[in-house]
Amino acid sequence: MKQHGILEIGPAIDCNKSEADRRLRQCAQAGLFSHAVDPVFGGLGDGFAGMCKDFEQLGVTTRDPGLILAVNAHIWGAIFPLLRFGSETQKTALLPKLIKGELLAGHAITEPQAGSDAQAMLVSAVTTPKGFRLNGCKRFITNTPIADLLVVYAKHEGAISAFLVRSDDSGVTFADGPSVQGCATASMGDVLLADCTLPADRLLGKVGAGNMMIHLALELERAFIFSAIAGVMQWQLKEVVAFAKKRQVKGKPLSDYQAISHKIAEMKLRLESVRLWVGKCADHCDRKKRITVESAATKWYASEAFLNSSLDAVHILGAHGLEGEHVALVQDAMAGRLFSGSTEVQKNIIASMLGM
Repeated sequence: MKQHGILEIGPAIDCNKSEADRRLRQCAQAGLFSHAVDPVFGGLGDGFAGMCKDFEQLGVTTRDPGLILAVNAHIWGAIFPLLRFGSETQKTALLPKLIKGELLAGHAITEPQAGSDAQAMLVSAVTTPKGFRLNGCKRFITNTPIADLLVVYAKHEGAISAFLVRSDDSGVTFADGPSVQGCATASMGDVLLADCTLPADRLLGKVGAGNMMIHLALELERAFIFSAIAGVMQWQLKEVVAFAKKRQVKGKPLSDYQAISHKIAEMKLRLESVRLWVGKCADHCDRKKRITVESAATKWYASEAFLNSSLDAVHILGAHGLEGEHVALVQDAMAGRLFSGSTEVQKNIIASMLGM
């Protein structure tokens, strides 16, 4: 990948739909959707470690967790489920366009009454003579207002199945809103299904395999969204160090005060720890190993680390920290504790893998 492609994306100027669409397609042009994908579908044929390097550079350059969230929804919500579960026809038709950014996508799991508990979902799918009919509502779905395609999960005959739903399908609306404060540059919305009719070939994977697909997609999302957030944390650290060296308090640089230097040391330790956890996930994926515990631990630690470092950055910068990007990143970091499963969900996953 040419690094200048990432550098040209830059920080967000606005958070409207057209800007979100433009920036996500810029990420495709920079090659961010092509890592760990076979060249036959337009991928680079490389591994997860290389992907993490470019993701971190995206974080440094854009300082935009909303864009990072949108990128990860597109990759882990659509590209990788298709890679792992799609038919050859589905993969050939869709993957090259998703990788090039000709199609924008995501996955629809959350509902008004069902977040981390996927079994509580009410969106239903029934078999018809020609395929399937879907009804219900999904909420807080990243990329929905700009998506051409979503992987929609629905209850079918008592189990969860996955369906490829396009924005122009009969009986579906990809709606804008409700808006949220954290990660505001990611477009988010409702998926409204009212007798949405789909042909049989829109089923992704096997009937009833949706729960497994959700777990696999979220494992990857939890692990690698924070490879880009590490880039944001790197930028925060650089800003704080420069400020602490320059700012004079009672004739001494702010950095000479141990209370400040210790906070900065903690920010550095958090950053390096996030990199280690993400690197462990990448190594496991490159060796075809599952990352159930590792991704949960990464999400748990990294989301808390990002929030703590964002708060420390604002504190050290004082009134300057209440201007612009730094205070906005506190809201983004608060959202980071929730998306892809809250901190408590990650603790539950780790405990369950220990037999508890």
